[in-house]
Amino acid sequence: MADMLPTHAQTVIIGGGSIGTNTAYHLTKLGHTDVVVLEQGQLTSGTTWHAAGLIVAGLLKSEAECAIYTHGRDLYANLEQETGIPTGFRDVGYLQIATNQERLHEMRRVAAFMRRFGINNHEISVTEAQQMFPIGDLSDVVGAFLIPEDGRANPVDVTMSLAKGARNRGARIFEGVRVDEILEKNGTATGVRTASGQTITAENVVICGGMWSRQLGAKHGVNLPLQAAEHYYLITESIPGLPRDLPVLEDPSTYTYYREEVGGLMLGLFEPGAAAWKLDGVPDEWQFGEIEPDWERVGPDLEKAYSRVPDTMKYGVKKLFCGPESFTPDLAPLVGPTSELRNLWVACGMNSLGILNGAGTGMVLAHWMVDGVPPIDVTEINVNRFSREMATPAFRRDRTPELLGKLFGQHFQNEGFNTARNVKRSVLFDRLKDAGAYFTEGNAWEQPDWFAPTPEQAKIETYSWYRQNWFDWHAEEHRAAREDVVVMDMTSMACFSVEGPDACALLSRLSCNEVDVDPGRVVYTAWVNEHGGFEADLTVTRLSDHKFWVIVGENSAGHTEMRMRRHIREGENVVITDVTAGRCQINVHGPKSRELLSRISGADLSDDGFPFMTAREIDVGYAVVMAYRVTFIGELGWELHVPATQAVQTYDLIMEAGRDLGVRNAGMQTLNSLRLEKAYRDFGIDVDNTDNPIEAGLGFAVKLDKPGGFIGRESLAQIKAKGVPHTRMLQFLLKDPEPLLYGNEMIYLNGQEVGYVQVGGYGHSLGGAVGIGFAETNAPLTADVVASGHWQIEIADEKFEAIASLKPLYDPEMKKIKC
Repeated sequence: MADMLPTHAQTVIIGGGSIGTNTAYHLTKLGHTDVVVLEQGQLTSGTTWHAAGLIVAGLLKSEAECAIYTHGRDLYANLEQETGIPTGFRDVGYLQIATNQERLHEMRRVAAFMRRFGINNHEISVTEAQQMFPIGDLSDVVGAFLIPEDGRANPVDVTMSLAKGARNRGARIFEGVRVDEILEKNGTATGVRTASGQTITAENVVICGGMWSRQLGAKHGVNLPLQAAEHYYLITESIPGLPRDLPVLEDPSTYTYYREEVGGLMLGLFEPGAAAWKLDGVPDEWQFGEIEPDWERVGPDLEKAYSRVPDTMKYGVKKLFCGPESFTPDLAPLVGPTSELRNLWVACGMNSLGILNGAGTGMVLAHWMVDGVPPIDVTEINVNRFSREMATPAFRRDRTPELLGKLFGQHFQNEGFNTARNVKRSVLFDRLKDAGAYFTEGNAWEQPDWFAPTPEQAKIETYSWYRQNWFDWHAEEHRAAREDVVVMDMTSMACFSVEGPDACALLSRLSCNEVDVDPGRVVYTAWVNEHGGFEADLTVTRLSDHKFWVIVGENSAGHTEMRMRRHIREGENVVITDVTAGRCQINVHGPKSRELLSRISGADLSDDGFPFMTAREIDVGYAVVMAYRVTFIGELGWELHVPATQAVQTYDLIMEAGRDLGVRNAGMQTLNSLRLEKAYRDFGIDVDNTDNPIEAGLGFAVKLDKPGGFIGRESLAQIKAKGVPHTRMLQFLLKDPEPLLYGNEMIYLNGQEVGYVQVGGYGHSLGGAVGIGFAETNAPLTADVVASGHWQIEIADEKFEAIASLKPLYDPEMKKIKC
């Protein structure tokens, strides 16, 4: 078959499993038909063949997750009509159960959000659940939810049906062809070379190699942090009377799913303390292999799994299967264009959900390739979100055992990872730890989340969807920022130096706002794509004629850097350097911040001497630091970019000088609550690539008339010309001070559902939970409609009265900032 390989194709896809065939299918569906799929073994080999084939939603907490899921469920239910090959899809239903009130509360919070996006997730009684799943012992269950349209499919049949659909529209699929090398020239992927030495040139190369993807990418410096892990399921002998249409049951308390399998019962484990497999690399010949089960290790997990279906213990074990599945550090896929090579695309790291999410992922990637932009929010799955440290063998070894249990267990809003920690730390880490910091992780950075009175108290006693033990300490940090002065270590913010005679031209093309300003000016701006959708929101600071600093959140650092590099034109002279590690960012904010800094600096920090949105070098003790007068919390203050060699001394000096002013450390929880009171936006959290600055309320930072324009200008101009938008981002404040907002809560206007809260926190200054979210109406959403409407927010099936506002509810005139 290798002799029949073409010498050229528009797109070469590496891998013929669920993801590879789905990508080929969806590309050809869009008219992109010159596609070649190369599979090193046979179609479905690797992990697809042994997948359980569950088509169940779980608890989906983003619009993108819902879109990916529903596309796949609908496609698999109807694909046979197109191809003639059945997928084995059966809508037997999907049951989720809760054994405690916290889990039930979470399920109730999420169900309304899922229903908004066409997923019929609704609560049923425990009695009804027991009747539907008679083989189970549900005596400890306190609540249950059912999605009747969900079910299961046959992974092999799904793949073969997709392959036929792709072939019918022109795709060519070759088995027994292993890709050894991705061809590249001048930083661009140009094709592939097979193990037999044949080459295929191509405009696009797509890695859909499943658990082999990381090692193939690594040959070419492409960062794909994923690791194979042992994954188990047990199949019992035939059980008399077991219904063939038994619904799929998911139980986070046992970390197990249950479904019928050829007359027996399948018990699928997602156990805590899983085992990484083949850290050094997956063998090429491992195509339909099985791993020898470690009965001793999984014995206790099987015992727990059997506790939900104790009567099945009297039936024998037909098979204990162990096969590898690949997982990523944050349990989200790796999708999109790579930053290392142009025209190289990736779709892998499905976290044991390759059948479930394969169709949606293939659809997203196909549109991204053909249309130039993805059709959904991809900030959580963008392949460029990870730093290189997260692909090291040590990180993969330490993080992987936690991932399976984290995927399947009970979840809490602020629960992070416990493994592979202390990868990147600010030089202030020890000082902050001694001050009582509780650290969370963000893109491998240790970030202070909140501060306890003593280091010994810096722990979460019990995770909850209600107030936790740190809530009152966080409230004190919040009040200190509003009334006195706080210090925040924001070193994890990414900082890029952009220099050269064409630096201004590059940044001007990318930026909606005017960045061709005098040196010393800080400019807040959005970057958008050709369709007007966000690509970043950040600050651009001109330090001199040919030198700028670009500062952006750590969650989008990789994407921001790629966007800059990809838009340098031929012949332009621009040098981009990541200088994050060389400096420490110490934010000093609050009404007393000027008084504090004036005690330790000889600089003129008055409003006239150092205006808002300016930057300059100042002395702070012995250090010379770059100071920005900006804010993300809505108070007077400065960001100090301190050389790492002097950061500890500078921090100590600030804390000592501010002792009598009530200076406090503050963490990320307080940053979030403060910025939400000011309704400040945050890319990747509450705005994404499917949103635009006009509807997001950031039109003030879009200069449609600036010389030379910018990428996406025409699209934003068209949006602006339509007048008052029908969709607008609003700020919400609950009138009841007790409930908490986290995000995904439904928004109601005059009794009609009009949107959902993107992100929430507690507004200690405003006296209640506060959030921001988009509301969409049939008519222009004017200020009068917002002010006169009856607004409510739904939390776990209960509606709460709310205030909605286009302007920030805290200090709308910005008097506290510009003083």
